[in-house]
Amino acid sequence: MHYFNLHTHIYTNQDDVLELVNQYPQEFTDTIPNYSIGIHPWFIVEDRIEADLAIIESKLKESSCLAVGECGLDKRIEIPFALQQTVFERQLLLAEQYQKSVVIHCVAAFQELIAIKKALKISVPFLIHGFSKNEQVAKELLANGCYLSFGKYLLRMPQLESVFCAMPNDQFFLETDTDEQTIQEVYDLAAQYKGLSVAQIQELVNANFRKVFGSQQITK
Repeated sequence: MHYFNLHTHIYTNQDDVLELVNQYPQEFTDTIPNYSIGIHPWFIVEDRIEADLAIIESKLKESSCLAVGECGLDKRIEIPFALQQTVFERQLLLAEQYQKSVVIHCVAAFQELIAIKKALKISVPFLIHGFSKNEQVAKELLANGCYLSFGKYLLRMPQLESVFCAMPNDQFFLETDTDEQTIQEVYDLAAQYKGLSVAQIQELVNANFRKVFGSQQITK
């Protein structure tokens, strides 16, 4: 594996890229070899929650499902926050039950995220995707055992350079999300910011991959 893409909505099937492809319960396809599955807070449908959770649980039993998510909390949408929290907590409990890491979407709710993690005593890794906040937020998340994943915002927001450079090498991932840029472009910029070669960045991310997903069977 030369490149690992922690979170993408677009399966590109490149020989040198392992992609963790986001799937939604009602749109699931078994043609994707490695995926996460979850209820995104934007797409919570109240009368479908039980059916969606049942689908998620059934997929968590399969080796090709590497993680729950993306799921999480978003204070900038109209879905009631209490409902978001309930759906998020139920997915976390499934992740804990099946020992799968969690790909997390979080907007303006990092304190609540940390509080839930502590209250539910969640031990599986929290993978905060699309990180775009400042160093203070990053430090608090890192101190609470989260991993931060960087992608399109790293490419678009020069102010993230200092945040990324301060990241411990054993707590970051790289991704493309919905972006048209390639994972190779993200790795190139990450290497430039860290003052390392692309091969060294690959080694770091691969080491983090083994730490988080190493016990699971990976199809490539």
